[in-house]
Amino acid sequence: MILKRPTLSRRAVLRGAGATLALPLLEIMQARSYAAGASQTRPPVRAGFFYIPNGVVQRAWHPVDEGKDFTLSPSLQPLTPVREHISLYTKLDRVKVAGTDGHAQAGACWLSSAAPDELSPAGYPLKKTVDQVMAEEAGKHTAFRSLELSCNPYEDNRESVYFDNISWYGHGHVARSLRDPQAVFNRLFAVKEHQEHGSVLDLVLDDAKSLDRDLGVVDRGKLDEYMESIRTVEKQIERVTKRQAEIDKLKIAPPTKPWQAMTRDEFIQVMGDLMILAFRTDLTRVCSIMSSPERWGSPLTVHGLFDKPVDHHGMTHGQGNAHVRTRLEALDQFHVQQFATLVAKMAEVKEGEGTLLDNSMFLLGSGISDGSLHVYTDLPTVIAGRGGGAIAANHHLKSPQGTPIANLWLSMIQVMGVKTSKIGDSTGALKLS
Repeated sequence: MILKRPTLSRRAVLRGAGATLALPLLEIMQARSYAAGASQTRPPVRAGFFYIPNGVVQRAWHPVDEGKDFTLSPSLQPLTPVREHISLYTKLDRVKVAGTDGHAQAGACWLSSAAPDELSPAGYPLKKTVDQVMAEEAGKHTAFRSLELSCNPYEDNRESVYFDNISWYGHGHVARSLRDPQAVFNRLFAVKEHQEHGSVLDLVLDDAKSLDRDLGVVDRGKLDEYMESIRTVEKQIERVTKRQAEIDKLKIAPPTKPWQAMTRDEFIQVMGDLMILAFRTDLTRVCSIMSSPERWGSPLTVHGLFDKPVDHHGMTHGQGNAHVRTRLEALDQFHVQQFATLVAKMAEVKEGEGTLLDNSMFLLGSGISDGSLHVYTDLPTVIAGRGGGAIAANHHLKSPQGTPIANLWLSMIQVMGVKTSKIGDSTGALKLS
């Protein structure tokens, strides 16, 4: 006799006292899927972007061979413990627009969906960035459409907005990066605050409804737009609240050390930890982290690496000096090490039949290849994770000369579920597997 296993819908929730709580993925839900002949419920794919400014020392970055099991170059040595999870992409280019600041373009336009001739009023090929293209689709299912983080240790902006942000909703509409870990934590996990805001929204909605009968056609249209924006916030609050049980299980503690007092590695790791928490609780599926701003003139202290603060941008223009070049290579290795540490943490988070990293595309890169020459050819690009099975890891793909990095962006946004066949100056999707 075959015993029938009980089944439960993946959409089932616990109800009580007027509240609902989403259940985690249970075997009983998977059994129902098998019975119906459907594939097992799969975790969502996430996309993260880890930005390093001012390019890299080219001769220490590129490996001598390609294909599977390639030899890691000196700058990529910190990836050794996680190499089975990473893929390297070389010979991917962007087109630099002459007459405008090379570093501003490098940061602000790195992820831009604009073609080189689609210039913003500022003269840059800048419009919506690919992370926000992804977020338009992924954000339909999460509390927050995206998360933008910066490890800039200075409270005052000493450069324009183009140097300290890599994510844009569109030209002139920056997705401004957050640099206070405590504020990020509260935004993501302070559920009581979200619920309190929800009660305020209820009052606003009641008040708006009472006005409706007295308004004309134009004002009623404006009110409808306003109420729709409120509903969007309501959905965000609802999604955060439903994940409260999962958040509680993780026993998440807020950062306690002031961000201004953190060492460079502490700051980057705290921000990375917040990204990982947001991913594993499905509060967002898209995140960007700037390890530091582009072309930043203010000296940065890198504990354990240099005796005193260094000017990264200034150093890039001294690469003709062997001593300076060695220091720059050490800084490149430092950034790769921070990335590798976060990759290892993501690989430890079990999810479904794999890990959080297996279901992610976590990319390290820069919008400029060589800070001394201000060129955008052969951009440093590494992806950790398999994108839910879409990416072949432990592999070096060297593209034909002149391949636009937009081909990689196109492949990645397709993996994220965005249906499009072109973005920016792409000539076709890059083969990832």
